[in-house]
Amino acid sequence: MIATPKRLAFAEYLSYTAGSDIKYELVNGELMPMALPTGRHGEIVDRTYHLISRQIERQQQSLIVRQGMIGVRCPRGVDLDTVRIPDVLVMQQTDWVTLQNKSAVIDFDLPAPLLVVEVVSPSTKMTDYRAKRTEYAARDIPEYWIVDPLDMKITVLTNSDGWFDPQEFTDDHLIQSPTFPELNFTPAQMLSQSNL
Repeated sequence: MIATPKRLAFAEYLSYTAGSDIKYELVNGELMPMALPTGRHGEIVDRTYHLISRQIERQQQSLIVRQGMIGVRCPRGVDLDTVRIPDVLVMQQTDWVTLQNKSAVIDFDLPAPLLVVEVVSPSTKMTDYRAKRTEYAARDIPEYWIVDPLDMKITVLTNSDGWFDPQEFTDDHLIQSPTFPELNFTPAQMLSQSNL
């Protein structure tokens, strides 16, 4: 007989400790362990973080960017017990201040982050392109990037009335981001293994 995992409510997730360093997302009340990424995945996350961080500094915006450390509570069907932890997240500094003395999860009492980024790996491809796309759109996140080193493309999804409109960028085509219109980089620069 297979044991059915216990479903956790959102409040239980916030206080959950497994006694290990494994990070978990919460999906429909079930804990989903986050796999240890490859070195290439980590390098692309790091490049994305630094690119956005430099852009925020250049434009002197009141935003912060963080790597894999802030959860976003998302609706999923009729269930509210889903928390995703994007690879990179951009939010207002004032909202970041609100999280300083509590769990770093953007709950429904805070505005959605401005931008979330997921870097695709073989084990997360379907989730990044389908489930998270639906959840992030329902959460009214204005912009979602799917950085895909498997297919060598970056998809910038812009939220329009609760649905994401995708625009794919490959090779040497400059990325167009509504949040950061002055970005000057291409998928080739971001995803090239020769830059690692």
